Amino acid sequence: MAVDRERMHELIGQMVGDMGAAASGALVLLGDRLGLWTALAQGAGVSQAIADRAQLAERYVREWLSAMAASGYVTYEPETEEFALSAEQAMIFGDEDSPLYMLGGFYSIAALYHDEPKLHDAFKSGAGVPWGEHHDCLFCGTAKFFRPGYRNNLISDWIPALEGVQAELETGAKVADVGCGQGVSTMLLAQAYPNAQCIGYDFHTPSVDEANAQAAAAGIKNVCFDTASAKDYPGTDYDLICFFDCLHDMGDPVGACQHARQALKPDGTMMLVEPFAHDTLEENLTPVGRTFYSFSTMVCTPASLSQEVGLGLGAQAGEKRLREVCEQAGFTRFRRATETAFNLVLEVRP
Repeated sequence: MAVDRERMHELIGQMVGDMGAAASGALVLLGDRLGLWTALAQGAGVSQAIADRAQLAERYVREWLSAMAASGYVTYEPETEEFALSAEQAMIFGDEDSPLYMLGGFYSIAALYHDEPKLHDAFKSGAGVPWGEHHDCLFCGTAKFFRPGYRNNLISDWIPALEGVQAELETGAKVADVGCGQGVSTMLLAQAYPNAQCIGYDFHTPSVDEANAQAAAAGIKNVCFDTASAKDYPGTDYDLICFFDCLHDMGDPVGACQHARQALKPDGTMMLVEPFAHDTLEENLTPVGRTFYSFSTMVCTPASLSQEVGLGLGAQAGEKRLREVCEQAGFTRFRRATETAFNLVLEVRP
């Protein structure tokens, strides 16, 4: 085949950019752990000033700042030799309450590199890789990455988009948050609706322990967490059962939805929050799809394949496929309640 030189140069340019992004990811994490993003958020300064704020060695900080400026993550002013975060950069790197805060994603990416040898073997054998066998960076990174989106959307937009659910929560609904991880979504619901009884379930005991510790530290009285799978958690007559960015990780999502249907009240609601995806591969060949397919290859699909049934939905299943899963489980009503650039929010009823 003849080589198209223009396309070749475009691909080389993309690869240089991708390699720079991959290398700078470690520096983003280092900056978070060393307090450099916090130091930058306090205002512009030369490298010595930033180093002093973070109580670090200036020569290392200067090189780190240069790398972040070359990445476009930090702003540099040549005339004053000062580094700073623009308003946009601060929303992504310097403000944990921002809906666009994305530092957590870099922790999860670090786990992918740690776990590459496990996936190397899984590709050959076809076996799965259980969620709990990944590097610890994945667990804290997942909570840290999803927290801003949940904090800025769950109570203000997603719950109101569900028919009648907000009123039930305000008066005292019984809620199960299945696959809750470290309990970010569960605690947000409990804090927003103090009359509700919120229970988080996850099969990863270390995450459950962390969730209980955080809830106790925050003094949240109407929430608790327990270790259980999506097909055997206890209780009936739930008003609301939630799956936040986890159904596609399950080996038997149909079975999980069947259990939810049995545990719900006859007029209850199942809320599915899943990674945003269209229904066809060609529609998902986007920057967002690229990220989700990558995590799906390394984390989500292997997790599903490690469990019974091993359906392997993947993180880009799309609304059509998710509807099929819910209908196979016996649900009769299914609609897209709302969406964001990163999530589909689906309302499912018996």
